[in-house]
Amino acid sequence: MMTGKEQQVTVWLKPTGNAPIIKNKKWVVERNCTLAKIMGFLKMYMKMDDKDSVFLYVNQSFAPSPDHEVGNVYDCFNINGKLVLHYSTSPAWG
Repeated sequence: MMTGKEQQVTVWLKPTGNAPIIKNKKWVVERNCTLAKIMGFLKMYMKMDDKDSVFLYVNQSFAPSPDHEVGNVYDCFNINGKLVLHYSTSPAWG
């Protein structure tokens, strides 16, 4: 069983392409949070319309499925204890 801190993941959100820069780049999220929830959060935070798209990329190379849980992506691709996700409002890599 995981303790409270082990159930959370540090995520760094970095803009790419034409994406606006968000003020707070470092977030702590639950391991079972899906990437779709992060995408929805970014759309809300950047005040985007529902019809607008947000794309997430891992290692500046591929877009994981939105239904993946952050914890699973973190386990495979974390760097120094943090998961770096690049976001864009148009397709960038992959």
